[in-house]
Amino acid sequence: MTITGFPGALLVACLLAGPPAQAGQRESSSDVKAIEQVVESFRASLINKDKPTYMGLFFSDKPEDIGWQFVSEDVRLQDIRKAKPDAIKARRIPANNFIALIDGAVASPKPKEEKFSNTKIETDGDVASVSFDYSFHDDGVKTNWGKEMWQLIRTEQGWKIFSVIYSVRDSRSPAE
Repeated sequence: MTITGFPGALLVACLLAGPPAQAGQRESSSDVKAIEQVVESFRASLINKDKPTYMGLFFSDKPEDIGWQFVSEDVRLQDIRKAKPDAIKARRIPANNFIALIDGAVASPKPKEEKFSNTKIETDGDVASVSFDYSFHDDGVKTNWGKEMWQLIRTEQGWKIFSVIYSVRDSRSPAE
């Protein structure tokens, strides 16, 4: 399709600019509260070793359906490469998935907890992103930390986690 002349140029400019920021968005306090509840349920289910609640937070119960990816901080990665020269920043490890996290918490005699801070939620009422700083604690000891981001979708059953990405920093990393 070819659009010529001033009206065509104006149309192209408007299309590229997109709709006004508020058009079509319906972020509401009830959506934000529901998403905050998903975050809190995630946190509490790890502490309480509550696999049924945890699993209900996800769009699917199949690991291959849920994006779950970490990326190592550079200094940490350099240290890992001393033992594993082929280590890369973001390797897909099928065994590292959302089910492995809860199964590890349930199987451990020690308490596990993920703490969240600086939480930010963006939503249009149907899709959402949540980002926060996290720290993971094993038996009260902080073992790793970083930034975590989730994508969620609103289904007939409520908000569900569709993907999780996170950075990993630990004692090998520069001070936070």
